[in-house]
Amino acid sequence: MSISFMVGPHRVRFAGKTDIGLVRAHNEDSLLIPREMALAVVSDGMGGHAAGDVASRITVETIDQHYRDTARSGPNTWPFKLPSLEIEKQRMSVAIQLANSNIFATAAADGSKKGMGCTVDAIYFNQGRFFIGHVGDSRVYRIREGRIQMLTEDHSLLNDYLRMKELSGDEGVHFPQKNVVVRALGLADQVHVDVIADAFMVGDVFLLCSDGLSGMLDDRVLLDIITARDSLDTSCNELIKAANDAGGNDNITAILIRIEKP
Repeated sequence: MSISFMVGPHRVRFAGKTDIGLVRAHNEDSLLIPREMALAVVSDGMGGHAAGDVASRITVETIDQHYRDTARSGPNTWPFKLPSLEIEKQRMSVAIQLANSNIFATAAADGSKKGMGCTVDAIYFNQGRFFIGHVGDSRVYRIREGRIQMLTEDHSLLNDYLRMKELSGDEGVHFPQKNVVVRALGLADQVHVDVIADAFMVGDVFLLCSDGLSGMLDDRVLLDIITARDSLDTSCNELIKAANDAGGNDNITAILIRIEKP
């Protein structure tokens, strides 16, 4: 069931779903649908690493807790004065860096979890803007006026090769190391976080998803499924179904967010 929050004069509506897919033995994805504020998170535990589900769960819980703690304490506790835009960008970056530290410390204390890691995409809405924190190859898309745009950039070996023009787009489809992530949480004691901030508009729809969705369906299919229905819950179900119909090779997680009039 979708849930909504008032963010200034706008209503922000959220819905989400995760699914094991058709191949994996268990689901290493985690997601956060808002409970107290307009914050959502998708995290994909890294396949082939120990306890990826633990890493993704730590990430979701840490980001959620940091936002609740800082909402109670307020910006006056920050160590230096910043404009509100910069405060929110730093808030997002710190939340994800804390998650990275917690994963790294947990793995260091428990040998069975050594090497665990995960991706993360988090989005927060405040004061007419959205703030995205991004590490890894999970994605955030925005649909505006009938067009879909990927707002994040994959931190993957495949994307590095494409940016360096070492591969064409067609060659990338068959690239044998296309799932290798070059930046993730938990692999080192520090991580660089991409933070994206911009204004939102009534009618905008945001999709946060793990690569179990984006790796199975191209942007045109994502757009067609999301825009065909008014219900975000139904759209999430249809996205999961389409990814499974295409093979369901990985865990699949999708969160949809729509900016509405009150």
